[in-house]
Amino acid sequence: MRHFVVRSHDLAAGADVSLNDLPGAGRLDLLSRCVTSALLCSHDIREDVRVSLVVDGYVVGFDGSELRRLNPDERSTAARIRDALAAREGAIGSMAAHPSPGVSIRQGDFESLLGGLGAGRTLVELHADGRPITERAPPEDPVFVLSDHREFTDAEAESLGSAADDRVSLGPEALHADQAITVAHNYLDTGGYTAY
Repeated sequence: MRHFVVRSHDLAAGADVSLNDLPGAGRLDLLSRCVTSALLCSHDIREDVRVSLVVDGYVVGFDGSELRRLNPDERSTAARIRDALAAREGAIGSMAAHPSPGVSIRQGDFESLLGGLGAGRTLVELHADGRPITERAPPEDPVFVLSDHREFTDAEAESLGSAADDRVSLGPEALHADQAITVAHNYLDTGGYTAY
């Protein structure tokens, strides 16, 4: 199972989201691209992928094995995120609400998500200042953690530094979060760029 965790810094859980202004809605455009980059390949959904968006005290989850009819456009994916946030009152304690198949929302913050990933997972921070990813073998059960368009806060960086097994860079240039997800998939799909 591949898991991508994206920390959102601008989207408010109670925001009045306009699908006509996704950048103005807490960079919902970027979050939507991250979800589609993680879950979609040509004409198919990656069933072995999970995405967790950490948004203002909630975790919006997408599970590729249960997800249905995810389209590759930002607007329809943004509507899924908006609808999940609208269902947040149904998320009580650790119990999640499920507004549609494969989409969930539960209470939680960045630190609690990192702490609750479970044993056996390889937690990898994707960061432009990390060591080159080609210096490590592809992990078996990876959790890739990255931030949106902003840097992690000092507290988040400290939590991630304590929890992460590695901090890697995907290339010589800093990438957008959704691009980083695509490159990470390619790295795993090719066994560390060894098999095409």
